[in-house]
Amino acid sequence: MEQPGKRSGPAARLDAILRHLCPQPGAAPALTSVPTAAQVSAVPQPGRFCYTVDNDVLSTEQRQFYEDNGYLLVRKLVSDADIERFRKEFVRICEKEVNPPGAMIMRDKSLRSQYEQSEGAVNKVQDFQEDEELFRYCTLPEILKYVECFTGPNIMAMHTMVINKLPDSDEQTFLHPMHQDLHYFPFRPASRIVCSWTAMERADSHNGCLVVQPGTHRQPLKPHGYPQWEGKTNQLFHGILDEDETSPRVQLIMEKGDTVFFHPLLIHGSGINKTSGFRKSISCHFASSECYYIDVKNTTQEHLEKELVEIAHKKYNLTSVDMKDIWSFRARLVQGERINL
Repeated sequence: MEQPGKRSGPAARLDAILRHLCPQPGAAPALTSVPTAAQVSAVPQPGRFCYTVDNDVLSTEQRQFYEDNGYLLVRKLVSDADIERFRKEFVRICEKEVNPPGAMIMRDKSLRSQYEQSEGAVNKVQDFQEDEELFRYCTLPEILKYVECFTGPNIMAMHTMVINKLPDSDEQTFLHPMHQDLHYFPFRPASRIVCSWTAMERADSHNGCLVVQPGTHRQPLKPHGYPQWEGKTNQLFHGILDEDETSPRVQLIMEKGDTVFFHPLLIHGSGINKTSGFRKSISCHFASSECYYIDVKNTTQEHLEKELVEIAHKKYNLTSVDMKDIWSFRARLVQGERINL
């Protein structure tokens, strides 16, 4: 049985090297029946609390708030000391002092000559699951205590990011269109997936805080694509195609260490950074290991899979890879038993 948060031996080294590249035999248990996205309802079974599990962590008021709104903000959850450790490791990665296997370092090309190897040109470090210092975030007891309220006891870390929202200008933009995270995930059910997003410094309307549309987690997964922003769209920054711009929105003003937990169907995005500084955050999407992979063919997610396969082919010259393969290599157990994912 895989131990939470641990990898060892030749198999682990091979897993790290081949992460995102090709299927690893036996990486996940075979499923005898895999439903398609069209067959899976995003709405859990009726009951007073559909989106949280029974334990003594959340109050009745907190559970009801998440039920109604699709997110829950917890103040000062992560310590300043941990935030500073994550910040230092992020800078080390930007300066190429460390190179975590499988991590995607997303740099703004227009700023490379100005900042060279520094955080001034890096807007995201994605898939840091092989960096033990950053991955500590996914194993913090104070984080997992809340995550278990949404996923249950068997918890997988599925998608990790440090976002460094750079100051905006006429040449580049880091506006993230309104979207649902479930668009990127080939696993279900949605009700057992949750994102933990922690502010590494104050986030507000000036530096591009998160913006959410409360209650939209009860809506189905909507078609996504690139918004019609000529010259202003980053790769894979998909947005909802038929976005209702009149829907009420809430800006999440957060201080350093504040953490928001939100449902993968909640419609959200972030504004531009109008300051001269950076807006950093660290996040992980967690899922119950009892979730299962789906076939995205003939669904609204099919075009995303094609784009990911094209990226894998161009970058690694691979053709026999699909969305499930990519996510199974990203996944890492952090608590309990690994069952399906």
